[in-house]
Amino acid sequence: TSMAITINHQTNDISNATGTILVNNVAVGGDNSPKWYGSRGIFAGGMNASYAVVNVIEYITIANTGNATDFGDLDAGRMYPSGLSNGTRGVIGGGDVAGDNDNVLQYVTISTTGNAVDFGDLTQVKQRMGACSNGTRGLFGGGYNNLTNTNLNVIEYITIDTTGNGTDFGDLTQTRRELSAVADSTRGVFAGGYDSSILNVIDYVTVATTGNATDFGDLNVSGMAGSSCSSTTRGVFATGHSSNAVNSIEYITIQTTGNGTDFGDLTVARSTAAGASSGTRGVFGGGTAGSSRFNVIDYITIDSTGNATDFGDLTAAKYALAATAGT
Repeated sequence: TSMAITINHQTNDISNATGTILVNNVAVGGDNSPKWYGSRGIFAGGMNASYAVVNVIEYITIANTGNATDFGDLDAGRMYPSGLSNGTRGVIGGGDVAGDNDNVLQYVTISTTGNAVDFGDLTQVKQRMGACSNGTRGLFGGGYNNLTNTNLNVIEYITIDTTGNGTDFGDLTQTRRELSAVADSTRGVFAGGYDSSILNVIDYVTVATTGNATDFGDLNVSGMAGSSCSSTTRGVFATGHSSNAVNSIEYITIQTTGNGTDFGDLTVARSTAAGASSGTRGVFGGGTAGSSRFNVIDYITIDSTGNATDFGDLTAAKYALAATAGT
């Protein structure tokens, strides 16, 4: 015997809005909506405690506390790269390679361990960007060109399922580097950073369209070199550095403009950590405070408030790394 399944887009038998698949009006399928999160978190690149820039990619299962495991390698040792995903493919962009900026984009299939593969190029060489994704389109905002000592305001985008180069999207409200970014299914939000001073600015864009960012509100604690993660509704920022490394965490409701609200504290005050999300749990890995380098991974439940809890350890202490998540 055989069975034919007819997919009727007019009657919404498969819906990205609800993620429900119907056969003869009976729900049989799973969630097909775009995602920027997942059950596996990956951490890539960074500088270790011996001041060596590393190419290591490692992973954790976000639902299960424990130490990270080797995943594969980037194309080269990179510090200050940025990461995003569509829930399946993780893309790592830019960074500092051997003291020079780089424009390389590379990707991994998050469910399958292995080395990164070339994706394309950013529009210019840069590092220290904020990166986020609505599950279809990925954005890289701001950043720094250390060859010209220039902070940037440009936002560019990629279509994550399709390899290729970045395309100009628009501009942030303010030039800056070492900013954090989060997104939901429609809106990308960029927070904090550094230009001539440490900033508390938050601005946003509609990810599916191009154009310049709009003011969203302010962080409670001005911060740079922070880390971030999001659920489908809430974005969380771990401040990072504000004159000294701090442990402050705050949150926003992504669809509601306004200022950040206190969430709790990291287990260790540090900057240049990296964050990822399973959609419900957020993790923050690595970081630095002064001359100290950390291998600690913390976790939070994104849609509640409270202090972070120890998750486990990275394979080595490091900072200025990238993170993202998928399944």
